[in-house]
Amino acid sequence: MQYSEFMQDLQQKSLNLLQEDAERIEKLIEIQMENLTTRKCPLYEEVLDTQMYGLSREVDFAIRVGMVSNDEGKSIISRLERNLAALYEAQNPKE
Repeated sequence: MQYSEFMQDLQQKSLNLLQEDAERIEKLIEIQMENLTTRKCPLYEEVLDTQMYGLSREVDFAIRVGMVSNDEGKSIISRLERNLAALYEAQNPKE
């Protein structure tokens, strides 16, 4: 395996791992969206916020070492932020 193939493989693995972590957070968001009839849970929100922060640090690191592009990293984070915003909006409907 040549160096360029190795780096390409490593970059793809990095992107796949970030996307897997993002999918886990999306599952947490989906579960909470399905359970909107239950009371708002500060602990659950704290877990989501912590997971989002951790993923943002992972993405930042991957961008800084050149494993993913800035656009790919921002895309992963912004998709989750939109989903999280939708969850918070659904939990706190405007009157």
